[in-house]
Amino acid sequence: MTKIDKKSAFSVSRRGFMQGASGLTFSIAFAGWMTGKSAAAFAASGKTSLNAWVRIGTDDKVTVMIPVSEMGQGSSTGLAQILAEELDADWNKVAIETAPVDKVYENPFLHGQITVASLAVPGFWDIMRKGGAQARRVLIDNAAAAMKVPASELTTEPSMVVHAKSGRKMSYGDIAKVAKMPAKLPEIADGDLKKPEQYRIIGKPVRRLDVVAKSHGKFEYGMDVQVRGMQYAAIARTPVEGAKAEKVDDAAAKAVKGVTGVFNLGDAVGVVGTSVEATKKGKAALKITWSAGAASGFNSDKAMAEFVARANNKAEAGLAANKVGDAPGAMTGAAKVISRDYTSDYTYHAQMEPMNITAKVSPDGKSADIWAGTQAPALMALIGSLVLQTDIAKIKLHQKGLGGGFGRRIYPDLVAYPLVLSKLTQKPVKVIFSREDDVANGKLRPMTAHHIEAGLDNDNNIVSWHHRLVGQSVLANSGQQKDLEKAGGVDFLTMEGVKHKYAMPNQLVEFVREGQVTALAAWRAIGAGYNKFVIESFLDEIAHELGKDPVEFRLSMMNGDARGRKIIETVAKMGNWGTKPAGGRAKGFAFAHVWDTPTAGIIDLTVDKATGGVKAHEIWTAVNPGLVINPDAVQSQQESNMVYGLGQALTERITYTDGAIDQSNFDSYTVMRMADVPDIHVEVISTNDRPTGIGEIGLPLVGGMVANAIFNATGARVRAMPFTAERVTAAMKA
Repeated sequence: MTKIDKKSAFSVSRRGFMQGASGLTFSIAFAGWMTGKSAAAFAASGKTSLNAWVRIGTDDKVTVMIPVSEMGQGSSTGLAQILAEELDADWNKVAIETAPVDKVYENPFLHGQITVASLAVPGFWDIMRKGGAQARRVLIDNAAAAMKVPASELTTEPSMVVHAKSGRKMSYGDIAKVAKMPAKLPEIADGDLKKPEQYRIIGKPVRRLDVVAKSHGKFEYGMDVQVRGMQYAAIARTPVEGAKAEKVDDAAAKAVKGVTGVFNLGDAVGVVGTSVEATKKGKAALKITWSAGAASGFNSDKAMAEFVARANNKAEAGLAANKVGDAPGAMTGAAKVISRDYTSDYTYHAQMEPMNITAKVSPDGKSADIWAGTQAPALMALIGSLVLQTDIAKIKLHQKGLGGGFGRRIYPDLVAYPLVLSKLTQKPVKVIFSREDDVANGKLRPMTAHHIEAGLDNDNNIVSWHHRLVGQSVLANSGQQKDLEKAGGVDFLTMEGVKHKYAMPNQLVEFVREGQVTALAAWRAIGAGYNKFVIESFLDEIAHELGKDPVEFRLSMMNGDARGRKIIETVAKMGNWGTKPAGGRAKGFAFAHVWDTPTAGIIDLTVDKATGGVKAHEIWTAVNPGLVINPDAVQSQQESNMVYGLGQALTERITYTDGAIDQSNFDSYTVMRMADVPDIHVEVISTNDRPTGIGEIGLPLVGGMVANAIFNATGARVRAMPFTAERVTAAMKA
């Protein structure tokens, strides 16, 4: 399948976006330009679209357009809070609606309509505030005309414009009945916006706007989609990356009752039928001869040993991902050098909702409707247009809720299957990828090996830091070659998290790229999940070797980072750092600064000395994402990060034998169970700093916390993540 440079699909500039948003008129509906006929119909509907971001009905209902994917993280509520605050809306009258694919809804930080990297709130912070303030100004101007008073004499209270002198009020709904839109919407300056001390919605734990529908089973996910005349499809995909179906014996499959067709799609074979059961049975009956693929012969355990050797071979220069001062020179003059090797395995997204997409292609094959829960709706529409060789305007993407994304649902690699099958069968087709399919063909977080050295002076200060990471390129595997070239070959996804906030005068971080043989993808927190594990484990080892307290050691290097220092001190107090737990328990600490958000944590765990099994009992964590929009959502995301992070730290591991993934389902790819989850205590610190990310921030802490606690419990260091019982046992015996 053709690989696409994703960023080229999102080429609008931030300047262009803001100009477009500020110039919206009543002629623009939330789906783009309206014709005169559709504008008249819209006006007759009793709704007033004040700009692309908010619609007010004559019933007082305020509908906020949400430009991001809702996958449980609460971004839809958070963005609605921001707009509703400046609109001065009654929160009980606020509703949300998913924005369609349109350039006006692109995240200016990402140049695309895509939900990634914890950038929903940071990206739309200014836009949603100004959109709300702009709508409020239009309401005031219309109320002034209706009341025949100067607009300067009017103010607002929740969903109401008030004229204090006469005691008169007009609800937003009543204004919508008579509102006339200006030829050009008013300009809003930063000084026109509310100050934090005036907030009554932002910063408050208001009710989430998606919870009621989810509680009542009315929130529609991709799996819920039903289209008249729809058939189902099961896909038998190549077990080895890059292989093709050379021979297909489909006689037994076609004989299955309910199977209506079998199609060789090149890298897969599609079985179409009238039910999920029929297609699954038909797929199992296929006999396929696969060609050799690019990954044929690949063995992850053998490859890991090669990765480690390359990491240690400093004669092979890597690409500088971070360079401060002269690390090699300072290392040569250091009084003492400490070095360690660490590794991390492939990990799978394990999103709870199986991957699924429904497509309906028109009889002429030149237009289509696509129903999917995706993190990148515009990108999926673009790929759909390329598959059908048509204009993107002829692809209608129906965005649905996501039952977990974690980065996997950024990628539109699966949309070709339902489109091609729908075109071939002339029916709507829903493809559901079983858990076994998804694991066996997973797009994974890359496997990595690290060699890291620290040079110390005579006072035991770190004067040199050299970190070499060997791993594959997520960008190259995703078709983002231009992004990779622009960064000088350094993959910012694979290398995410290698920079830290500790004061060290000389630093060098190198990326040593391995070849592409396996399918890769962004994975929650991307590279920070393993890079922070490496950094925090190594610092802990240095502190112990020097006889220093690990928390105090880190604080000694936090020069100039007041937010980071505050977080560390807060967590140390929360977790009673310095006290030894009873009952054989041990604590481990870690700190991380990810996407401008500082966070820290302490875990309390036990290690079964006989089996090597690790049991987490309690976690204390604090986070400061700047100005907090919804403290409950921040707490929930930090808790989610702890649980997801524990999985990748303790049990989640993908391995390859002869190019094929060994695991198949949750019996062999072990995720956290409810009984495994410890008590989690979260302290959310809000400041008046610009809001920063939260959705992926806490996860990078977990690897370091757990590794350090295992050492404190056993005296043994486990430097390969995940810290399986076998690895812990081996470390204790070493």
